[in-house]
Amino acid sequence: MHFTEMVFPERTNHYGTLFGGQALLLMGQAAFVTASRHARCAVVMARCSDVQFMAPVPQGQALRLTAEVVRTGNSSMTVEVSGSAENLYTGHHQPALRGAFEMVAVDGAGRPRRI
Repeated sequence: MHFTEMVFPERTNHYGTLFGGQALLLMGQAAFVTASRHARCAVVMARCSDVQFMAPVPQGQALRLTAEVVRTGNSSMTVEVSGSAENLYTGHHQPALRGAFEMVAVDGAGRPRRI
């Protein structure tokens, strides 16, 4: 799945680049939507790991996120999310971040359920 978000001033830090906490929020949302579509039920995040910020994403550029389910267990799945900074005027993409998110399918009571 692909998601694109503009980096507006309210998402930046004092350096004028995407704040890491905002990047994690967007990555978590991408993982959530991807896992929900895969499992076709409610999901929750159990863990995020191996998050790497490789390059800054300046204000005014787009953050293009790609999320993919790479492992499915009985009730859990691993979603890998990667992102690149896109200069909308030149079309240049630069790898910027990546991470893995462990998502768990849950029932109405919030307990793990089979996928």
